[in-house]
Amino acid sequence: MSDEIQAVKPRLSTARYAIAQGLRTVWYGGHYSLIRRRSSGFSRPGEPSFTPENGRPDLKVMRKEFFKAYQQDLANIEAGLYPRPRDVSITQLPKALRHSRDFIRDAVSVDERRVNRTGTEVREIADPERYPTYYRQNFHYQSGGWFTDESADLYDTQVEVLFTGAADVMRRCVLGEVARQMKGRDQRQTEFLDLACGTGRFLACVLDAFPRLKASGLDLSPNYSQKARKAVRRWPQADIIEASAEAMPIEDNSLDLISSIYLFHELPLKVRPMVASEIARTLKPGGAFVFADSLQFGDTPELDGLLEYFPEGFHEPYYKGYLREEFDQIFARAGLIAEPVKTAFLTRIQTWRKPE
Repeated sequence: MSDEIQAVKPRLSTARYAIAQGLRTVWYGGHYSLIRRRSSGFSRPGEPSFTPENGRPDLKVMRKEFFKAYQQDLANIEAGLYPRPRDVSITQLPKALRHSRDFIRDAVSVDERRVNRTGTEVREIADPERYPTYYRQNFHYQSGGWFTDESADLYDTQVEVLFTGAADVMRRCVLGEVARQMKGRDQRQTEFLDLACGTGRFLACVLDAFPRLKASGLDLSPNYSQKARKAVRRWPQADIIEASAEAMPIEDNSLDLISSIYLFHELPLKVRPMVASEIARTLKPGGAFVFADSLQFGDTPELDGLLEYFPEGFHEPYYKGYLREEFDQIFARAGLIAEPVKTAFLTRIQTWRKPE
């Protein structure tokens, strides 16, 4: 009888996971459908419809990659790499409803900005002495850029809607790579940095898996940094540093692990090597950098056409250059050694290591 019970447990675990993640997909996918119906259409009025050079994306492949990321996430959980997500519960409903209301209200302004192709008005409110020009923009046409509490409060919902509920799944696949790099390390002696940590959502996920980790987050936005501090307040050893990625106030050879999620596609061509050099400078010999960002051309060829849509529909001034960027060369020049590329739906994951 006990053997039968043990055999049932994995099936129940898989079923609970599928139900919870299915609810998230329906919730955020519903938001995406609603916004699409209310928006002004992909192309601006009077402009010809955009046609990607690489052809329209293969929707069958897209669905396959979508579900493959969930399968990888579940496999990582069952392998003990990190805990099961706990964000689908009745206690989360009031917050989800509030974020839903605010997101839908704000979507009107975002759509108006998209149609008019305006994404730089925050340059007037952000201090040019402190913040570089490339940073003082409304990436994705979001209201307030990186410079309002309202933007920080909406950001995670906006990202989940964009990826129809798969954003956290892709983040956890990145966490799986961090967990693999943690093997053999003592949490209490490991210095970890989440670079461009934003609202702290991924950093909190890392700390949930490794609660004694000496972890920090770094972000240039004062509003997002404040949100990140709230996200990691349960871990007294966690710290949030307010600074730029290209000039980190961190000592040489002091970090064991660094991660960054969706940072590099928002950096100008000239800034990417600067950030790579800072990563190499601050890593200890033998340390690793876990990179996660959008797919590039060729990672999943059937989706190359989909990648072309993104900078056409959103304010992403550096994304087209990112799609063809030779990151192996950039990080090799910084002195780091590349490991193989992995993918999780629309996310490219790659680790670079600093030689001993």
